Amino acid sequence: MFSYVSIGESEAAKLIPHLLRSTILSEVHARPFTAITVPARVLHFAFDTSGARAQIDRTNLDEFYAKRSLQRPDPSEKHRRAIFGTTALRWEQHSEFTTYTWEMPSGPNEIPFSPNAATIASQMQMIPQPGPLLVAIDLHLLAEDGERTAAEKLFDKTSLALAENSDGSAVYATDFQLDPHGFVRILVLDRGMLQERAGALVQRIIEIETYRTLALLGLPEAQRLSPSVGACERRLVEVTSKIQKANDLDSNHRLLDELTALAAEVEAGAAASVFRFGASRAYEEIVTQRLQTIGERKIGGWPTWSSFLARRMKPALRTCVTIEQRQSSLSLKLARAANLLRTRVDVELEQQNQQLLKSMNARTRLQLRLQTTVEGLSVAAITYYVVSLFGYIVKAGHDSRAITIEPSIVTAAFVPIAALAIWWIIGRIRRKHIAGED
Repeated sequence: MFSYVSIGESEAAKLIPHLLRSTILSEVHARPFTAITVPARVLHFAFDTSGARAQIDRTNLDEFYAKRSLQRPDPSEKHRRAIFGTTALRWEQHSEFTTYTWEMPSGPNEIPFSPNAATIASQMQMIPQPGPLLVAIDLHLLAEDGERTAAEKLFDKTSLALAENSDGSAVYATDFQLDPHGFVRILVLDRGMLQERAGALVQRIIEIETYRTLALLGLPEAQRLSPSVGACERRLVEVTSKIQKANDLDSNHRLLDELTALAAEVEAGAAASVFRFGASRAYEEIVTQRLQTIGERKIGGWPTWSSFLARRMKPALRTCVTIEQRQSSLSLKLARAANLLRTRVDVELEQQNQQLLKSMNARTRLQLRLQTTVEGLSVAAITYYVVSLFGYIVKAGHDSRAITIEPSIVTAAFVPIAALAIWWIIGRIRRKHIAGED
């Protein structure tokens, strides 16, 4: 049975919706921005929950909600925000990672990042860690207050990235370095934002740092593959140089086996890295899109987040792209070399087949000659036996006086008749067999 959706008021306006219509429409609202009150402290964690860890993570979350009499998320839900006391927990599960974002109020006159994040995070161990930690962010949202919130005094100046959003209602800064407790600290200064705007900005900034880290997961994979790709490229040069010198079938077979093994090695490396490199490209696009949405404006002589990441992050991601391109190019070159060598082997086999056919033709002609000789001997032998039998008949007729002519004369006269008749019969039988084969 189909469920109907009404478009208009009439009965005829009931239409059958697509099975995925509701899912598609709800995806737009899957992770809405939530308002946040200034000042606030946000601790954000991202864990690797690929494979079976995703189910473990959901089980841990269900137990945490059950202990606090909170409504547990449905199995199909990928995000949930819950409030208990003055703290809000935002849980989001993605394809290969899960994030936990803890939002807490902060005192208006607090010193930025005080108390340290480790002290606050200790109470967050109520939920077991679902997988290896990827991202840990300590974000402090405060009202701008001159020297007390000056970013250049809180971060390492050599790697400080500082900017304001498109309308200048907020300033955000970080040095992308880990503090002594393992957190990347981010300072957001409010210049009169609405709560909804502050929530959207904080979420986008957190997403930038999260996806920046995830995008760089491709770099270790590229560094791991680089030596093997280089070795394969050198071996390809060696094999192609040997191809020019190889002039016998055995050598070409050995080179073809070597090329096939080399191609298998390259394809195995490409298959193992295709997801990681593809994910890095996707995460980089998300980082770029979030920065464009914020609309950065430069402050003083400090680099913006976009310029800082372009200088520090782009080269690493370019390494991933380069390795991927080298893999693809190497795969094509190996395929061309293998096809060339396979063609040469096929030509040599064709030549050997032609020589074999010539040898078989020579043997066939020899067999035909032998057969013709045998046929002549067969005609003589059969004629001899037929004439001998005929001689007995003639002698019997002569003895019974049924035949008055001398038996030897009759037998001699019968010889050519028998020979011609037998030759004609054998020739007819041979021609009949040949016609049947055709």
